[in-house]
Amino acid sequence: MTHEIQNRKGATKLENIPEQVLKLLNEGTIESVNLTEWLAVNHTALVATVFPKIGISNANISEIQELIENQKKPSTMNTIKLIGAFLYEKYAKSTDYLAIFEKLATHLSDSVRCYATYFMALNTDFSLEKKLGLLQPLVADKHFGVREVVWMALRPELSENLAFSIDFLSVWAENEDENIRRFSSEALRPRGVWCSHIETLKNSPELALPILEKLKSDSAKYVQDSVGNWLNDASKSRPDFVQELCKRWEKESPTKSTQYIVKKALRTLSK
Repeated sequence: MTHEIQNRKGATKLENIPEQVLKLLNEGTIESVNLTEWLAVNHTALVATVFPKIGISNANISEIQELIENQKKPSTMNTIKLIGAFLYEKYAKSTDYLAIFEKLATHLSDSVRCYATYFMALNTDFSLEKKLGLLQPLVADKHFGVREVVWMALRPELSENLAFSIDFLSVWAENEDENIRRFSSEALRPRGVWCSHIETLKNSPELALPILEKLKSDSAKYVQDSVGNWLNDASKSRPDFVQELCKRWEKESPTKSTQYIVKKALRTLSK
């Protein structure tokens, strides 16, 4: 692999991705470095190259390729979920389930690691706590795509078990890893992005205070953005809560971090 490929910044347009980079992405031998590359991956080609080495049968590979090609509304997110769900259906009861998960979750390709999130999140035999533990390395993944997909994969079950989720994530809100702290906020955003709303938190955002309070002056901008967006979500249904909380935080925590979060939280109400 050339130095140029290893240290590339990534093309901003699909047609500008070098042919060699696209080939390596589709072989699963390099990671994508930006959203353009992440969206450009040919998952039909990727599973054909990677899955035999993971232990997926040729019959299952052919079936999953057919499903990918026949999607009515193809998108990268839909394809990732489709592949993770298919693998879970085929291997949920297999003695190789955890071994396959480990191979997916530790693969060099960020796209393959994304498959692992749904492969585990859809598991109905494991408790939510166990799944969170097994997926924690992907919550902390260095790749932006994996981090986004893992919270979307877990969000339905997290929202269905709010009391447990808030209690659990309030501990993660104190983790030394900013990616894990960010997950504790992002996964339960009342409105979220590309996902269903959480009606309980839209109407009663105060339930999430055990998480939010621990992040009100977080040093990481990545976390600050998430907390500000969380509160901006809440401001659309509970402006009273957000305004009062921001006033209190400004008094209790007169830091630049808190000021940034408050400004982001109030941006819709300030219009």
